[in-house]
Amino acid sequence: MIGLDTNVLVRYITQDDPSQAAGATRLIEGHCSGDSPGWISSIVLCELVWVLRRAYGYQKADVLAVLDQLLITLELKVEDEEIARLAVDAYKTGGADFSDYLILLSNTAAGCETTYSFDGRLARHPAAEVPR
Repeated sequence: MIGLDTNVLVRYITQDDPSQAAGATRLIEGHCSGDSPGWISSIVLCELVWVLRRAYGYQKADVLAVLDQLLITLELKVEDEEIARLAVDAYKTGGADFSDYLILLSNTAAGCETTYSFDGRLARHPAAEVPR
């Protein structure tokens, strides 16, 4: 298994820099397989969403399509895949950022009864509250 950093995934997905995109494509398509997948950490997922939304102007629906594809691709392995899937589902319908849902659902999986946040959009989720 090999680890993939955010910038490699961004180059592979966007194909915006010909040289780096070619290297990312060779790496992912040549070294990632069902038997030896490329590892995508939760931090990389969060960074990827941020970069695609903020730097590349991807719409939320396009980012969701990327996340869905990453989660079903056998040649890639996402850290805490079940939590990542739940975070994607919450992000689809919720108003908070993907990373906030990933944090909240990771906390829930760790046994936290509530996640406190000053993010009012996240606090709409039943497992979150604004500190009072």
